[in-house]
Amino acid sequence: MRWKLTARFLLSVLSIVIIVIFVNTAILIGLLIYRLANENDSFVPSTEESFVRDFQKYIEISNEKPSISKEGLEHLHQRNAWIQLLDVNGQVIDSQFAPEKALSHYAPIDLIQVYKYKEFDADTTVYVGSKDDVNYLIGIKGSGVTRLVMHLSGTSFLQFIGKFGLFIVIADLLVATLVGWLFGRTLTKPLYALIERIRHLKNHEHQTVKMPSGVYKPVFENLNEVSRELAAHEQERKRLELMREEWISNVSHDMKTPLASIRGYAELLDDETLTPQEQAEYAQIIEKQSLHMQDLLDDLNLTMRLRHQQLPLTLREIDIVSFIREIVIDTLNTPHYELANIEFEATSHNSYHQIDEHFMRRAIMNFLHNALLHNGPDVTVHVSVDENIITISDNGKGIAAADLEHIFERYYRGTNTEQTTGTGLGTAIARDIIEAHGGTVSITSEEQKGTTVSIYLKREQS
Repeated sequence: MRWKLTARFLLSVLSIVIIVIFVNTAILIGLLIYRLANENDSFVPSTEESFVRDFQKYIEISNEKPSISKEGLEHLHQRNAWIQLLDVNGQVIDSQFAPEKALSHYAPIDLIQVYKYKEFDADTTVYVGSKDDVNYLIGIKGSGVTRLVMHLSGTSFLQFIGKFGLFIVIADLLVATLVGWLFGRTLTKPLYALIERIRHLKNHEHQTVKMPSGVYKPVFENLNEVSRELAAHEQERKRLELMREEWISNVSHDMKTPLASIRGYAELLDDETLTPQEQAEYAQIIEKQSLHMQDLLDDLNLTMRLRHQQLPLTLREIDIVSFIREIVIDTLNTPHYELANIEFEATSHNSYHQIDEHFMRRAIMNFLHNALLHNGPDVTVHVSVDENIITISDNGKGIAAADLEHIFERYYRGTNTEQTTGTGLGTAIARDIIEAHGGTVSITSEEQKGTTVSIYLKREQS
């Protein structure tokens, strides 16, 4: 492909050069023909020729004897010129300022020789003029005029054009080929790189390439941007596919236990020997497991969305002090925790943060309820708010160091956890919710001394 592009560009350049050569040749021939046809009118007389032609007015003829006026002699002196007056037979009848080697008689051939060639010296040009029956020669020294004598033959001219014209055409073609090749490589190299870049994109190869300078630089910039966007979309597609596979795997794994329980009790319900009380008990167990499956699916879906940052948060500016105080009050108003000992403390009256009330409430309540559920009824839970830090601490039995390392893992329950309710995803979901808000959470604990949960919210920019 690279050589094909180069050859195509080279052919275009050669075609243009050939057309230009033919046009230039036609124009040149036309100008030559026009100039030859109008040769007599195509030359503007020089100032010396005008001077010689006009000099006849300074020649006076009296009694058939010519003479030069005083004004004419002054003009000759000013132009560093000399003059010879000739009769009809070529005999010199008067001379002014003429060189010593000037002839006293001029035959027609002598006149031709003197006019065409510089017979006197290399710096003198001779002009011929006439008045009545008197001819005159004027030689101007140092005029700077050079006569070019040409002999033009139609046949020889055409032969010259044929020989040297063919040579010029061949030379022009060689030069055009070389220049076209050099320019072709310069222009087709980025084109080839462009085609290769597109091929890489087609094959899902999204590496960034070095951008050449020149007119193609914006093209490669756009291609690199397209490559980055395609790479991002490809990564997103793989992430979503992995998320889907992970979600399906988790659902399959998490559904086995409640489904096995439901199936077992459903089979027991077919036993005709069961009493109505036993049937009601088994039905309640099936309903409980089905509700557990529903909670498990909801929590599993939520943790997957949080893990892959797919959860749309509805952020509002909330006073975190009032928000935590309401959670503590709502917990104490719950019949199950109405006798709980919960203390609340805030270092300031207001502390505003952008949070999603629904999900942040769930995260805070998870840590608060864990402190109540996994300790004895006499446990004291202390909740404090200090600007960007929310602390939930208790004086309960604490968490073993081996269990603390896995506290945020899915389905993990420590050895000192007596409660088995819930889906096992609460702590992981709470941690993910806080991180989705840009915050962090840490848990410290010591056995028989209690546990402390520290939630660090993202500091708002003032």
